[in-house]
Amino acid sequence: MTSINLADRAVDLGEWAKSTPDAAAEFATAVRTWLDENLAGDFADLKGRGGPGSEHEFFAERLEWDRHLARHGWTCIGWPTEYGGRGATLEQRIIFHREYARANAPARVNHLGEELLGPTLIAFGTEGQKKRFLPGIVDVTELWSQGYSEPGAGSDLAGVSTSARLDDDAGKWIINGQKIWTSLAHVAQWVFVIARTEKGSSRHAGLSFLLVPLDQPGITVRPIQQLTGTSEFNEVFFDDAETDADLIVGEPGEGWKVAMGLLQFERGVSTLGQQVGFARELDNLTEVARTTGAVDDPELASRLARADIGLTVMRAHAHRTLDGDVTSQAGAASVSKLLWANWHRDLGELAMDVVGAPSLIGPAATAEGKANNITDPENVELDEWQRLYLFTRADTIYGGSNEVQRNIIAERVLGLPREAR
Repeated sequence: MTSINLADRAVDLGEWAKSTPDAAAEFATAVRTWLDENLAGDFADLKGRGGPGSEHEFFAERLEWDRHLARHGWTCIGWPTEYGGRGATLEQRIIFHREYARANAPARVNHLGEELLGPTLIAFGTEGQKKRFLPGIVDVTELWSQGYSEPGAGSDLAGVSTSARLDDDAGKWIINGQKIWTSLAHVAQWVFVIARTEKGSSRHAGLSFLLVPLDQPGITVRPIQQLTGTSEFNEVFFDDAETDADLIVGEPGEGWKVAMGLLQFERGVSTLGQQVGFARELDNLTEVARTTGAVDDPELASRLARADIGLTVMRAHAHRTLDGDVTSQAGAASVSKLLWANWHRDLGELAMDVVGAPSLIGPAATAEGKANNITDPENVELDEWQRLYLFTRADTIYGGSNEVQRNIIAERVLGLPREAR
């Protein structure tokens, strides 16, 4: 694919940049119209594909969809124009994510690059790093994965034991250790890694944020099979893996600051699009309840109503955070994670109860699958509610477990000392 000239994307949004109701409506109409016209032909079959638990679906086709978005200026729209973005306002970014979710457009394959690493490089990276990596994120020619969690630390990011030492003669960082739950490492070309670069350091001190190529002899990627039978995340082993000395974001030992900055971007505007997806799931489940008569059960009807209320609360908190009322308050991101993770897990449980006994019927399998390995994703066919239930069991674990989020809130928001928890 021909690389995109970033100057061609530095488009002034014109009248849409004015913060007025009419301008917002015009922008929403433009996004909606473009999606309607382009989610057609070869891309029509991608609607609804690639969501949680289904990220293996139509990967090559969804990659081409992302590149189609890029060619038409719809990737990285909130980035500054000098870095290939469109300088979209917060309101426009929210509108885009909402319209994208409402169109049932396919899950993006470039989320980690566009929503996490790119903004982090813009905030903390050198001009050389921005020039090298941002174009590949904008035009979706380089994909990224996240090397944070480790087997012995889980959600405790400060418990990093993966080490890196600088070989001055070779001009390389030499990396040893293991990461786990590394989403999409099996399809990415790069991984950003938190490593301990100061021998004898502990916890938040002595960490550095490194950009590491995955295609090299010193790295082994092993997919992990999930409850759904699919493998969206991996173990990644570093055995004298290398990256160039200048591919460190921030100064050596400042990796914790950079890592925390990235996590703030992770809780950003795209979560509102996520909530539109949640609303669609709830609407679909409510329709199932009406069709089967499950809605006549007072308990199930009450739980469906509470789910709707919970979604409203989640949306209100997100708007308060994005409007700046609580963005400076430590722990706001943890509150957001607790809200959506618990809500989504509970929706999976509610779906099983609404569907009833059929939800307990095992997955369909091909004859070959029955004879060999029913857990092979090629031989398994979970329905959408079974997949939702199984995948959402992980929602309260990944991205920081419930327990870790509550500890953060207790310490940073309520001001409780560790011994009081």
